[in-house]
Amino acid sequence: MKCHYCERRCDLSDERIGFCRMYSLNEGTITERFPHRWSSYQVTHIESLPFFHAYPGARTLQVGTAGCNLTCSYCSNAFVARTDPATVELFHVSPERLVQIAEETGCHTIVFGVNEPTVSVPSLLDLAAQAHTRGIPIGCLTNGYMTEESAHTIAEHLSFVNVSLKSLSSAFYQKHAGVESVDPVLRTIGILAEHCHVEVTTPIVQGENDHEIKEIARFIAGIDPSIPWHVFRLLPEHRMAGERAPDIRHIDALLEPAREMLPYVYFSNFVGSNRLNTVCPACGRTVVERINPGGCGGKIVRSLLEDGRCPFCGETIPIHGERVMWDSMEVDDR
Repeated sequence: MKCHYCERRCDLSDERIGFCRMYSLNEGTITERFPHRWSSYQVTHIESLPFFHAYPGARTLQVGTAGCNLTCSYCSNAFVARTDPATVELFHVSPERLVQIAEETGCHTIVFGVNEPTVSVPSLLDLAAQAHTRGIPIGCLTNGYMTEESAHTIAEHLSFVNVSLKSLSSAFYQKHAGVESVDPVLRTIGILAEHCHVEVTTPIVQGENDHEIKEIARFIAGIDPSIPWHVFRLLPEHRMAGERAPDIRHIDALLEPAREMLPYVYFSNFVGSNRLNTVCPACGRTVVERINPGGCGGKIVRSLLEDGRCPFCGETIPIHGERVMWDSMEVDDR
């Protein structure tokens, strides 16, 4: 029997396990090997994941399991994603308890964001169902290499998703991700954008995909120009640990044409970046200010939006969900 969750379509017959090592065949049914077992759960800012246009300022419970369906040569989470899940310390926590933890820690949202969610779809859906009963929005980060069925399932049960689009080239995916084609990822972005809030993230590997920046921006704009695009320079890790770090000015210069096609382009993962702010596309004024304390996302400092509109010209800025406060004692100083 073929696994129907991702495009690898692993053969799970004859007591085999899938490529991600997270599914097996049990009495003719594809089942999770480690249901409701998590490698981590922690509280963080939603902008750190990154989501810049979904529930700004939200306190988020980030969760993850183990395993992945890609073999990215630069994976920063290889110790979880590429290690045999049977050897990873996983904590059994029921969906009910995870949602309770989210409530106890004052979280406004839950995000599956440590490894690839398609390797743990049943657990993710159980968690989403429980979160919905408590009115907690749930989202995920994904590499997008999933079946059309999985894309529709995620779109139906999750309200916001960030898809990692590594390249438009199948040759890049063959070389750096271990799969034959980028087409499933492009299809996933289109499906999700029709049904839920989508943001896209692209890690730049200098000399490998930096020449594609303009074309990736054109692809995103063709789906919806209001989709936020997060670009970050890929710091060498895993099998690419010996490579040089991408040049900040080089990438920033290449992003200039992209900013003409997409109004919400963000460039991060270096301290002091001034490319994390949301700028009104109509009047050019900064309406949301963020800083980068490290990592691939940011942290919101100040929001001037008034009912989702620019306070200077009234332009609507696409935001999914309401602006929420990290702490009930926090003062919004807009």
